[in-house]
Amino acid sequence: MAKLEPGLSGASPHPAIVTGRALLIAEMDSSAEGAALTPLQTRVTREILAFARREDLGMDDRLAESVLAEKIGTSRTPVNVALHHLVSLGVVYYDANRGFFMAKPARDVTDVAEQFFREPDDPLYLKIADDRLARRLPDVVTEADLMRQYEVSRSELRRVLSRMQEEGWLERQVGHGWQFMPMIDSVEAYEESYLFRAAIEPTGVLSPTFSVNRTELDELRRRQRFIAEDGYLTMNSVELFEANSEFHETIAKWSGNRFIAQSVRRMDRLRRLVEYRQARSRKPRQEQALEHLEILDAIARQDLLRAATLLRDHIEGARRAKVHARQVFTTHAGA
Repeated sequence: MAKLEPGLSGASPHPAIVTGRALLIAEMDSSAEGAALTPLQTRVTREILAFARREDLGMDDRLAESVLAEKIGTSRTPVNVALHHLVSLGVVYYDANRGFFMAKPARDVTDVAEQFFREPDDPLYLKIADDRLARRLPDVVTEADLMRQYEVSRSELRRVLSRMQEEGWLERQVGHGWQFMPMIDSVEAYEESYLFRAAIEPTGVLSPTFSVNRTELDELRRRQRFIAEDGYLTMNSVELFEANSEFHETIAKWSGNRFIAQSVRRMDRLRRLVEYRQARSRKPRQEQALEHLEILDAIARQDLLRAATLLRDHIEGARRAKVHARQVFTTHAGA
């Protein structure tokens, strides 16, 4: 879990308005600065940073707790803890009357973001995932065996197993034990996932129920334009993957077909473990964003046949570049 030193970002935090409740919070922050965040708080902090950088927020832009909680899919409590931690790092400042605001442009917090994204997820989750991808875990496991192997409590283990079950690559067996479901754990499976996506995603664009949300379209274009211009130079692999997932899942949602939308979302969850671990050059990331923009432009013109063709070519191009490179399942140090 992440633990950062106050002031790491290199600039003094914007002064908060210290009155009443704010003074109390400032005192709480001071006493908590040295404490490590829990895995949940670390994830929420990371996602707040990713949100700020994806939205290209500027100095003094507001970070509404309720909005962040809804986007991240958690309660306001861990969001509040994460925001106060970012205050201690000089990334955010707190106004007792108005809430939390960016203390500097999101583009200027790369050093802080890198430390949070260096460990892109819950360590136990990643360890189990790594062991399964490396086939060090059998198809069926028991909680008792996993608790001994990873030296964790039952409650901590179940939290991670529940997440894996939600993501679709682990199922509870009748009676006891857990069974791993098919994963993208080989070059062949990775290629199959791309062939599947190339079949269903363009079909969604051509669906008679396809309907574009103009607000979401404008937001996607803005974010992809930011990546294409210079965001690809500073965004890390986790941020870029999440922006890519948002692009594909949003278009799938516009299809109006619940099965296409669910399939794309589940495929992204299965891809996440593989994509996080790929060491890729930055230039293809810029090219992907430019291709995304071309697809969105075709959708905006209501040229859906052109958009579907571009989307299929985009997915096929990624398949050839990634799968044929044969570097997807390289061994990582410590794995």
